[in-house]
Amino acid sequence: MMQIETIVCYRICRQFMHHVVRRRIQHVRLGSSLKIAMNFMYHRRYSSKVTGIVLGIETSCDDTGCAIVDSNGKILGEALNSQQQIHLNHGGIIPPIARDLHKQHIEHVVHDALRIASIELSDVDAIATTVKPGLPLSLVVGMNYGKHLSRTSGKPLIPVHHMEAHALTIRMVDFPFLVLLISGGHCLLAVVQAVDKFLLLGQSLDDAPGEAFDKAARRLKLRNLPEFRTLSGGRAIELAASKSTDPQAFEFPMVMAQYRDCNFSMAGIKNCVRRHILQQEKLHGVEGDELIPDVFNLCAGIQMAVTRHLCQRLQRGMEFVTLQNLLPRDNKTLVLSGGVACNTFIKRAMGLVCQHMGYSLAVPPPHLCTDNGIMIAWNGIERLCADIGITHDLDSVDIDSKCPLGEDWTDKVAKASIKCKWIKLTPLLKEHSTSQE
Repeated sequence: MMQIETIVCYRICRQFMHHVVRRRIQHVRLGSSLKIAMNFMYHRRYSSKVTGIVLGIETSCDDTGCAIVDSNGKILGEALNSQQQIHLNHGGIIPPIARDLHKQHIEHVVHDALRIASIELSDVDAIATTVKPGLPLSLVVGMNYGKHLSRTSGKPLIPVHHMEAHALTIRMVDFPFLVLLISGGHCLLAVVQAVDKFLLLGQSLDDAPGEAFDKAARRLKLRNLPEFRTLSGGRAIELAASKSTDPQAFEFPMVMAQYRDCNFSMAGIKNCVRRHILQQEKLHGVEGDELIPDVFNLCAGIQMAVTRHLCQRLQRGMEFVTLQNLLPRDNKTLVLSGGVACNTFIKRAMGLVCQHMGYSLAVPPPHLCTDNGIMIAWNGIERLCADIGITHDLDSVDIDSKCPLGEDWTDKVAKASIKCKWIKLTPLLKEHSTSQE
């Protein structure tokens, strides 16, 4: 089996500092561990290319992000305004509120990124901005501001596909590679062959994993516990699950077991969660703001059900990739990205699948799994270097809230009708039990 290489922030930082000492690099700006990690990652890959600078803007959902990155991979400046707590207080993302907050903060977020980078807009070679997919009211704010910057500076505009940016965030990995993007708004599996070439093997048919976690956390009333009050639904479920004493207390059926494809669905899991909650509330006479007594064990069951579904669809995708010879047999890598990739339990499960299937696992640092301006700026750099999708015709650029990713191969996967012997995830439960002792 190939060695699993889970690329997380502390590991890259350690490698980078070794590189600094060994190469005697004198011009390193030590900022956050994230910047050190990303600078090293990109420096290794693109240091030989002609230097260019891209300013990236991200407003696809509820985070207003801006970053400035050069073609050596150095993060010159970054600023981010999160709307998380505001939307938590409203019980979910309200698109008009998200739009208004983007409008309120985007100018100073961009100015902060430029100030931190110690450069002027005239020093930038291109403006990259997310235009698809996402919330239409949010996307249009970033697109319009990106056009404004492009128009006033005379710099070209690079429209960016949000999910492509997530997929290419980590580029210690050579093309081609397999990517699983799991977030609050998306869930998809694709083979990445080039900066602008993706083969879509599977996608979400309904709710994405992050959305399913958010809805479960709200229905379980986790925010009524002080330690969960400021957490997103996904983080709350993960923390609650870590406190479980019996992760197998609640049964969940296998989802979409009859469909031999790689598409994802959270509908069956959500319905099962609802039934368990109603049964527990009736059994214990739970009313109003009270929580069910066994809430931590139920959260562990939810997390396991979602994880198992993701792993099974991934495993079939890996077997399809082998069948179609889409990746080099001696150099197969899975990139795991998106906000849900921050979940430690899910990462360990993906590592287990990769170990069995002969893949290396690459995961960006947590800050780069969630939405951010860095990934948009870096996607702009990739496109700038490849001379792809760069335009001065601003009127030709528009948002697309439902834009698919790449070439659709989902039917080919279904027609292959691959039957799998599922990789067991029980070692993860044993690790959990040991940690609780």
